[in-house]
Amino acid sequence: MSYSGQFQGQGVPLSPSEEKTWSMLAHVGVFVAAWFAMGFLCPLAIWLIFRYRSDFVRRHALESLNFQISLLIYGVVAAILVLITFGLGVLIVLPLVVIGLVAAIVVIVRATMAASDGRDYRYPLTLRFVK
Repeated sequence: MSYSGQFQGQGVPLSPSEEKTWSMLAHVGVFVAAWFAMGFLCPLAIWLIFRYRSDFVRRHALESLNFQISLLIYGVVAAILVLITFGLGVLIVLPLVVIGLVAAIVVIVRATMAASDGRDYRYPLTLRFVK
């Protein structure tokens, strides 16, 4: 089998409209997976499938993946704080979680709009583990 100089599994490059669509799904898809506390699965799948076919999709999926991993870490830290304070930490953590969830929705929508316009987006307060 010949791949015409392409890496195996790289595939055909995406068209600009496909790039925008998959980039937007990397951000919006987290709302579906978030119901199961697995918001990182959608951007992870898109990154694994399309990372060699489109640099634009790779950047958006990677940014979304790192943001979702950061949210998961922040949630675990909040739960630990509540546990080690025997529930008293909930008085501080609960309002912060509500504010954080609203802020997360806002930045996810902004990232989706940026992908739709063909622009890059960097999530705030994101720990960039995956590069």
